[in-house]
Amino acid sequence: MTVKNLLMIFGLGLIVGCSMAAPGSHATADLKDKDGKTVGKAVLRDTADGVLVRLEVKGLTPGLHAVHVHAVGKCEGPAFTTAGGHFNPLQRKHGLRSPDGAHAGDLPNMLVTKDGSGRFESKTDAITLHAGPASVFDSDGSALVIHVGVDDYITDPTGNAGDRAVCGLIVVD
Repeated sequence: MTVKNLLMIFGLGLIVGCSMAAPGSHATADLKDKDGKTVGKAVLRDTADGVLVRLEVKGLTPGLHAVHVHAVGKCEGPAFTTAGGHFNPLQRKHGLRSPDGAHAGDLPNMLVTKDGSGRFESKTDAITLHAGPASVFDSDGSALVIHVGVDDYITDPTGNAGDRAVCGLIVVD
């Protein structure tokens, strides 16, 4: 192998390394409300058996809230529609209870307590932080969205979860 070929391979590795997390690494999302105020943080960690998603939030309305990975890495408020629909590279139906399989971005609901704070932890093997069809670091990136309502885990395509209350661009940590 020539020096030129090695430099080209090394350069490609640097380009890929800038857009995708290496296996075992982390990604984060600063979670902001419709006014642009930071209300929490998400940490995504690649593990041997999936991606561990952890959220901590404050200042939300008490109750259950839908949590989804959305298909586009844009979080323009106040409605966050720029984040697109749910991340769904395998073109499945919505819902963790769907007999046709769930969107890759479908996650369990998060409970927010009376004081407006919430913690969430879930592991999913439907997304990845490294290269491949289920990578959240595809050509247009991905976002993490918390909805105002609860996901019913079956209504296609949104889970009947209501408006988008919080959004955060998923980035390599």
